[in-house]
Amino acid sequence: MEFVGIITEYDPFHNGHAAQLAAVRRAGARCIAVCMSSGAVQRGGVPVLPEPVRVRAALAGGADLVIALPGPYACATAEQFAAAGVRLLAALGCDTLAFGAETPDAALLMQAAENLQDPELPALLRQKLGQGMTYAAARALTAEERSPGMGALLRTPNNILGIEYCKAIQQQGAALQPLALPRWGAAHGGAAGEHGGVPMASASYLRERPPEAWAPYVPGYAMELYRAAAAEGQLLEPRRLESALLALLRARDPGAFAQVRGVSEGLENRLAAAVRAAGGLEDLYARLKTKRYPHARLRRLALDAALGIPQELPPPPWLLVLGARKNALPRLKNTALPAGTSLADLARAGAQARQAAELHSRCVDFSSLCREKICPMGLAFTTKPVIV
Repeated sequence: MEFVGIITEYDPFHNGHAAQLAAVRRAGARCIAVCMSSGAVQRGGVPVLPEPVRVRAALAGGADLVIALPGPYACATAEQFAAAGVRLLAALGCDTLAFGAETPDAALLMQAAENLQDPELPALLRQKLGQGMTYAAARALTAEERSPGMGALLRTPNNILGIEYCKAIQQQGAALQPLALPRWGAAHGGAAGEHGGVPMASASYLRERPPEAWAPYVPGYAMELYRAAAAEGQLLEPRRLESALLALLRARDPGAFAQVRGVSEGLENRLAAAVRAAGGLEDLYARLKTKRYPHARLRRLALDAALGIPQELPPPPWLLVLGARKNALPRLKNTALPAGTSLADLARAGAQARQAAELHSRCVDFSSLCREKICPMGLAFTTKPVIV
């Protein structure tokens, strides 16, 4: 293990993240690269904190390189999110992928990933989906029936994502060794733990509270960044997000919803009806809700429809550097994908590179519109990387 990659959001960067980076360094990493969600987040929305703030926190916390997980790939299913992150970190030259898991056993998670690629699995899943089960529940139950003990691994959020990382490594033949680390202190959504006497809270717990309440759970250097961002109006304003998202959805041609990623089985008609009648985002999600579709999928669907994310996306075609330590920049000389700090330059690599750049910029522009202080368009192309 020499060059370790981590796929993350750091929204916000907290004590658990700092402990993870320290553990990776103790395990022997000479260089740590972070592939960080940019412009959108996997839960279906935009980050509370803008990219430069999260990049600075990552570098202050021990990362050496920060590259973008572009918006269209960041706001995606766990499978798509993992596949994009693995591709980018493998192209960067990382030899190890570190991640947190409720069951920190890399060999077991790799076995679970292999089991999920059983060619008989899709037919068994379709049977359970036809009974009205959610995809996650159907998959966990099928995995348990096929291999007792495996279903439990697919019922906790970090294990699920870790298994998707392992599956992506296998499918891509990526030269990455999985390093599964325990989640310290707080479970997902919780704030009742500590590690080594340090208070721990999950990012989801912190996002539900005002930034001043984050202080016990985030490193001091990060808290300084967050206070400055709040003072400058850089934080997410949920009402602006609601108005902007609904405005974009109402402006779309309902006939185009069928071409949006994640739409199937007549869901475009349900979406069109919900958009016409919804008086707010929660009302929109409630109108879309069925036993079949979990809330996170519906949030992603709404954002994809508003931004026009198509059904088919090419694999991420470039490495956009958001920040770095100067001594880590030589790592960019031998990447398997075009790499650089200028999205405009990367977009010139071909049609797929241009499409990915335009969609990513669309996500960043939307995120910029949802801040307490509205930011200008084009930040994906004009923001300078953070170099320390």
